[in-house]
Amino acid sequence: MFNLDAITRQNIKKLTPYSSARDEFSGEAKVFLDANENSLGSPLVKWYNRYPDPHQRRIKEQLAAIKQIPAEQIFLGNGSDECIDILFRCFCEPGRDNVIICPPTYGMYEVSAHINDVAIRKAPLLDNFQLNLAHLETLTDEHTRIIWLCSPNNPTGNSLDRVDIETVLNHFNGLVVVDEAYINFARQQSFIRDLIDYPNLVVLQTLSKAWGLAGLRLGMAFASSEIIAIMNKVKPPYNINQATQELVSKALEEVGQVNDMIRLLVDMREALAAVFASMPTVEQVYPSDANFLLVKIQDARKVYEFLLGKGIVLRDRSNVQLCEDCLRITIGTEKENTILVDAMQEWYNQ
Repeated sequence: MFNLDAITRQNIKKLTPYSSARDEFSGEAKVFLDANENSLGSPLVKWYNRYPDPHQRRIKEQLAAIKQIPAEQIFLGNGSDECIDILFRCFCEPGRDNVIICPPTYGMYEVSAHINDVAIRKAPLLDNFQLNLAHLETLTDEHTRIIWLCSPNNPTGNSLDRVDIETVLNHFNGLVVVDEAYINFARQQSFIRDLIDYPNLVVLQTLSKAWGLAGLRLGMAFASSEIIAIMNKVKPPYNINQATQELVSKALEEVGQVNDMIRLLVDMREALAAVFASMPTVEQVYPSDANFLLVKIQDARKVYEFLLGKGIVLRDRSNVQLCEDCLRITIGTEKENTILVDAMQEWYNQ
């Protein structure tokens, strides 16, 4: 049985979080003389002299309506990377506990583990980029605190089998984090709807991909209100800046426009995949549920360097397990995609 208290670090249980005066009142205040701000304003924009809402209430209310989940089950981070780091700091004892990742996968799980002095155990995906459940099970012990699953996966682009993820949720007593950064481009249903059934589930999403707000750095974690409360104890008091809160709030009013962009990107993804598949130097274009394609190509490193010389930057994944001779290619604008295709044709025609 999952026991949140048993996996929460003792020092976090005892932690008294930082509290500002603005945590101590509700409603609308007229005069703020509590935070030692510059009351005369800023040379940039006058109203940015005030600290932002530490609880990001407006954004959480909007997300609650969009995601159909209570606001108290939402945590907002300075990018998903902050959510990842805070999960380590809340639930993994440095020098003692371990977590499991399933490479090839998003690199920040391992980086954050090393930063927090948490051991990494690896259960590589199978050749079809699906979970190796038998291997996963052999790696868990009483000090395994988190299993990190990226679906749709980065860099492979595929969604993990839903039944396999449910199997992990049902048989592991620690946290299972399902990173859904690319879920908007997939046919697979988000695991947010399953939070009510799995108290050990944490779902990560982001506004960097489908919402086109990478420059604002806003990541989201969805979990039980108990897990979110622990994460809120650890986060910096003003981790989401005022400009980000304002611009994100405006963007969240444009769900229809975002859905239109998602459909266009998916259409371009399929069209680009077909073009790549027809190229003689391309060995395989892997199916994708994301806004990128993983392409296996002859002399991938040389192609990558040739394209760099043309001012075209891709992601070389040739040295990543199971991704030998592969390039990861983000779906660009129609103009960018055309420039890329023309350059690749130039490469194999030379």
